[in-house]
Amino acid sequence: MNFFEHQAAARRGSGRLVLLFGLAVAGIVVAVDLVVVVLTGSVGATLAATVATLAVIGLGSLYRIASLRGGGAVVAAQMGGTAVAEDTTDPALRRLRNVVEEIAIASGVPVPRLFVMEQEAGINAFAAGYSPSDAAIAVTRGALERLNRDELQGVIAHEFSHVLNGDMRLNIRLIGLLFGILMLSLVGQRVLIYGRLGRSRDGMPILVAALVAMAVGAIGVFFGRMIKAGVSRQRELLADASAVQFTRQTRGLAGALKKIGGLQAGSQLQDRADAEEVSHMLFGPGVALSGLFATHPPLVERIRRLEPTFDLRQLEALEARWRASPPDGLAEDVALGLAARDGVPPPLPPAEAPVLVTPPMVAGQVAAPAEDDYRRAHALVEGVGDDLRALARQRDAVMPLLFGLLLDADPAVASRQRSEMVARCGEAMAQQAFELRQPRLAALHPALRLPLASLAFPTLRQRPRPELDAFLDTIDAMVHTDGRVSVFEYCLSRLLQVQVREALDPGRHARFGRTKATGVRQEFATLLAVMAQAGHPDSPMQAQRAYLAGLQRVLPRDHLPYLPPAGGVQALDAVWEPLDALAPAAKEMLVEALVDAVSQDQRVSVAEAELLRTVCAVLHCPLPALLERS
Repeated sequence: MNFFEHQAAARRGSGRLVLLFGLAVAGIVVAVDLVVVVLTGSVGATLAATVATLAVIGLGSLYRIASLRGGGAVVAAQMGGTAVAEDTTDPALRRLRNVVEEIAIASGVPVPRLFVMEQEAGINAFAAGYSPSDAAIAVTRGALERLNRDELQGVIAHEFSHVLNGDMRLNIRLIGLLFGILMLSLVGQRVLIYGRLGRSRDGMPILVAALVAMAVGAIGVFFGRMIKAGVSRQRELLADASAVQFTRQTRGLAGALKKIGGLQAGSQLQDRADAEEVSHMLFGPGVALSGLFATHPPLVERIRRLEPTFDLRQLEALEARWRASPPDGLAEDVALGLAARDGVPPPLPPAEAPVLVTPPMVAGQVAAPAEDDYRRAHALVEGVGDDLRALARQRDAVMPLLFGLLLDADPAVASRQRSEMVARCGEAMAQQAFELRQPRLAALHPALRLPLASLAFPTLRQRPRPELDAFLDTIDAMVHTDGRVSVFEYCLSRLLQVQVREALDPGRHARFGRTKATGVRQEFATLLAVMAQAGHPDSPMQAQRAYLAGLQRVLPRDHLPYLPPAGGVQALDAVWEPLDALAPAAKEMLVEALVDAVSQDQRVSVAEAELLRTVCAVLHCPLPALLERS
């Protein structure tokens, strides 16, 4: 199952979730009505009970959904997560950040925000958010202390599968919907705990109503657990498989699962109420539920899918050994040679070096990074250099750093860009951007510019909203200073616009597309024309052939002439919204058509690859940083 099939399955999952929610609500309403009929025999009272029950459930769901509009960081904070500082000196946290950054760049998504649940000794993790731009990954302190680098990488790769495949969006909606059907039980509990009227005769009706609410609310608990189990179990196995595909080794993920089974703390979380609410999102079971209510497949089954010869007696032996001497993840890194395992990263290709690609190959890479992508991501991160990585993690330096990437090589144009920066952000920031431009940013390999922006994104989105608005206005002004917009300028500015806007209002941008390819013919034609023109700027005939090659794949029966837009890449501003609303299968065809358009000779330059990656990122079909596969 590739990314687009995962997306289609997630969309169908949203429909099933609504259906199951409706059935759960109907069951609760029927139970309440039966109680009212038995106690009163009044039709009017029954209708009033129906309305009241629906109101409690609906308002409860709406309240919880509204409380989660802030996205992944809100969920992580509500679970007791502490944000990981970008400049942390904690060795375990630095290792976590390095693993996450490399996986994010290999996946082609912004680096997520990181949180640690400091009070949790169990081994667990989760990803939360509406889209990759507002994603947050939280891990327990137990995971940081007990897992070695391979095991941590396996767990993080598992969570990235949820980020990439739409699971994360479904999970956060599930929290909101299930809160509504649990409302009656919660109301009954609060009345019993805090009520005082039950001690008098006048308070007896309220006490009885609270007991009835709890009894009927048990139906909501039952349905809620069944829904979470049904939604979660199969997707956890798929995420395990995706993590293995990414890391190209099973020992890391299998080792993490063995430590969950062999250590006393396991994967359990301390706060049972919070753990149950997010149980369907966790890497391992956060609460002890089994049978029909289990949100995860049995632990031994998950391990055997990775290591078919695994025997339960091995787990018992590990448990005995770890009872005497619990594992230390950082010490294991040293003993196993994992701390320095990466060694010298592979060299980056020359700036103008073409790569060999085919449309099915690129479509297969969407949201499906493999081990070679991880190695190349390591090369990109190392290529950026320690000094620029450090600046990308500093709140006061991140904006000048990104401005510096856009400064033009022409001194006259750069001077006008400086004026735009001074007018909106002040002289000090403009001066810092110029100081960073020479010589560090000017000499940066073209393949490193967008990865550097990805590394800077978690720090950038923590700035206050007014500053971010001014930042985006300045970026736009700098790009249009000379009246021409280069491919790189457009790529960087568009990615920043999309990712910052989605991070500022994540709930607004959560959706699964349904539009078919035939509904956006002109948008397809515009996008293909821009891609063809960008790939062959000095040869209109070659650009036309590239355009027709892409059009043949996506709209074979249409005869739309090649009309390169006068505005070049800026013409893409009008196509993003309708194209992002495409159904997953239509997006897959679009990606393949774009590759056809830029690779008639089966070669794509680094510049063309970056434009292709930008288009895919804006359409929420993330591609790895470099397209070739070894």
